Amino acid sequence: MAKPKPIPDLTAEDPYAEAAAKIVAVRGNELAEQAQGVLDTGDIERVHDMRVATRRLRAALEIFEPCFPPKPYSQALTEVKRLADALGERRDRDVAIAALHNFNDQMAAPDRRGVASLIERLRSEQDEANEELAPLVSRENLKGLRESIDELVGGARGALA
Repeated sequence: MAKPKPIPDLTAEDPYAEAAAKIVAVRGNELAEQAQGVLDTGDIERVHDMRVATRRLRAALEIFEPCFPPKPYSQALTEVKRLADALGERRDRDVAIAALHNFNDQMAAPDRRGVASLIERLRSEQDEANEELAPLVSRENLKGLRESIDELVGGARGALA
């Protein structure tokens, strides 16, 4: 699992809104960094890492909600939740397939066909989940989410002025 990045220059003396801006900016960047290769079903940890990044960003957004303009906050949070849900759908299939492969390796040869059939059905669902996820992790969509996060960060810092 990808470890969270430290928040540069964060101090206990920072005003609440400045802390919000610093933390949300870093967590937003982490999310974007995790997108590379997330649609590759051969490396299921990428989905896991991106999903963790969405949870970290969502938690930061919810903790610091009072620091952000309401409408942009609501839109950004909705987008992060939508992405997290799509990642979750894909991750569920990834985990089930991995578990069934391990289980299948321990079974007697005659029983493996049934498990293999289930794995194939889950692979089909995994492909469908990937199709739903693809537009959400597209460069264009992630750029839009990044702009939404930047707007929130700017709004938090603007409240300080």
